[in-house]
Amino acid sequence: MEFDKAKWMQMPREIYAGHDVLDNLGEMCLRFGLKGKALVVTGNTTYKIAGEQVVKILRRKKYEVSVVKTGIADKKNLSEIKKIGKKFNFMVGVGGGSKIDLAKKASYDLGVPFISVPTTASHDGIASPRASIKNNGTSMSMDAQEPLGIVADTGILIQSPYRYLAAGAADVIGNITAIRDWELAHKLKNEDFSSTAYGLAKYAAESIIDNADSIKPNLEDSAWIIVKSVIVSGMAMSIANSSRPASGSEHLFAHALEKRAPGKALHGEMVGVGTIMMLYLHGGEWKEIRDILRMIGAPTTAKELGVEPEDIIWALTHAHKMRKRYTILGDRGLSEEAAENLAKITGVIGR
Repeated sequence: MEFDKAKWMQMPREIYAGHDVLDNLGEMCLRFGLKGKALVVTGNTTYKIAGEQVVKILRRKKYEVSVVKTGIADKKNLSEIKKIGKKFNFMVGVGGGSKIDLAKKASYDLGVPFISVPTTASHDGIASPRASIKNNGTSMSMDAQEPLGIVADTGILIQSPYRYLAAGAADVIGNITAIRDWELAHKLKNEDFSSTAYGLAKYAAESIIDNADSIKPNLEDSAWIIVKSVIVSGMAMSIANSSRPASGSEHLFAHALEKRAPGKALHGEMVGVGTIMMLYLHGGEWKEIRDILRMIGAPTTAKELGVEPEDIIWALTHAHKMRKRYTILGDRGLSEEAAENLAKITGVIGR
């Protein structure tokens, strides 16, 4: 039999992470051979935090720079950025999850390079080839541009509310159940599997878990621990050419809860709570993960998420419908009774 297997992947060429690394952005762009016009995609707040500095850095290197200040990552804002972006040679996303997602999806659709400059580390999207774009209130995971380069300045990241850093840690901890779901799908459904991507995703989660006692508010070391793991998690998805290493049943739960109770909690916060419950279903050490999340300061209950018990139960019973992805939830999902029991046993809702 003739060998015909092939695989494509795209990885960041350069990554700067640490204190005061933002000044390296200009030289990075020059090394990449980027020329002409740069579009900085940011928001009103993130422009003040880092966007204005990014513009100055790029202009010092003789780039022609324009700025678009946008809002949530939805199809309307994506369409507007793509319309503006047609005139530009590359994009720089400066902000949290929504601004990065919009820039990397727009650059993907337009076929131009993308540089990621996060101002928060609230989830692993700053380094992944996926973007979460809302459509009619529902988040859709889409193919997006892998960053050509990443500049994650911990001095900037630590300025964001600690809640965002804790959410980023919780999002990466979710890899613990995502990789178990992936293994399950590989064994039962013969789904493609990458041991390298699996290992990276596991390493990213364990790095957070092993250093949880060092993750605290107002410590730049905390941002350093989290952003390194967030980037590694994103790279695992690049290697797999799929979000599988970092998105399983815990993410299906989070997407369902966001649909049921939009705007109540951060993505990573919902993923963390989902991880507790899905790890219980997997027969894993769910109490340990719950305690780690508590140590970090991430929510572990419906009350802490700001949602009602019935929202949790609804999300658990509808999670398997969020996308075609085999997980511990199976093809049929959980019954309402099973969902309620699961939420009560794990302490997500009261008994």
